[in-house]
Amino acid sequence: MIMPIKGQIDDKAESNPLISILMPVKNAEIFLNECIDSIINQAEGNWELIAINDHSSDSSFEILTSYSRSDSRIKAIQNKGNGIIRALRTALKCARGSLITRMDADDIMTMSKLKILKKNILQAGEGSIAVGGVRYFSNDELGEGYKKYALWLNGLTSKGDNFKEIYKECVIPSPCWMLHKSDLVNCEAFDSDIYPEDYDLCFRFYKNKLRVTPCVDILHLWRDHQERSSRNLPEYSDNFFLVLKLKYFVTIDYDVKKRLIIWGAGKKGKKVAASLQEKGIAFTWVCNNSKKIGRDIYGITLENPKNLNLKSQCQVLIVVANQKDKKMISVHPAIMTKDSEVFHFC
Repeated sequence: MIMPIKGQIDDKAESNPLISILMPVKNAEIFLNECIDSIINQAEGNWELIAINDHSSDSSFEILTSYSRSDSRIKAIQNKGNGIIRALRTALKCARGSLITRMDADDIMTMSKLKILKKNILQAGEGSIAVGGVRYFSNDELGEGYKKYALWLNGLTSKGDNFKEIYKECVIPSPCWMLHKSDLVNCEAFDSDIYPEDYDLCFRFYKNKLRVTPCVDILHLWRDHQERSSRNLPEYSDNFFLVLKLKYFVTIDYDVKKRLIIWGAGKKGKKVAASLQEKGIAFTWVCNNSKKIGRDIYGITLENPKNLNLKSQCQVLIVVANQKDKKMISVHPAIMTKDSEVFHFC
């Protein structure tokens, strides 16, 4: 088979399907050249980059246009709507590939990223999602939180166990997945207007029971900087994440036949309790804080976990951030029993 040369696209060969890379761009001129160069230098050459300029006020679109003139695989398109979701919708409409992946305009692909993701998704077949390891980097000092998140995420990815801890955090790195276009469309792609959009899509992958293909390789380099959307936009605040988790727990995993236990009465625990009350869902509320046990909050008396009646099947939502408390909770009989389903919300 004759492979396409640089700048050419082979979108017909079933054994060598085209990869469509969807990339929203917003004021990324500082990082854009390094990002696109990392795509051009991929070991896998059968791709198209659909870069959607989201009303940048810098020279981002000019940079994209310059690249598109020298490499026909690169498409520079203006976003007719506003925001990352509209940009992704536009990109997907223009995508010709049967394989879809994401990219962020301030990040870097390792040279083997597309090759490994493509190999893994083709081996796994439809109904699967290929993911890869990630590493944060920054020109400034990198926070411990980012390092811990990447370590946790890569641990899940190495075994393909990502969805087992989906209620903790987004378990599919938004710029480091690949799947068949048919599966993405079946999961309603970018039709949702809900933020954070990557976590919402992750839950829809989970809801549609996509299988995660394990990968131990670091394929994507995540750049941390002060202007990142996740640092600055309210749509990426903790409150939005918690609302999203509750929405999908009630939709996907909540079992009305089982006793529901909320464990934790801090800020997030109170938010979970209030939201469940609004939905008319009954629950038992426990916490480890002796000063709160026996108190009445929202008309519910906080109970001591030592007094839990474990005779019935239960679902436990753990909304506790303190690591010491988490270790204690992990060995509690309510967590250890085979009749319990445990969901970590922190």
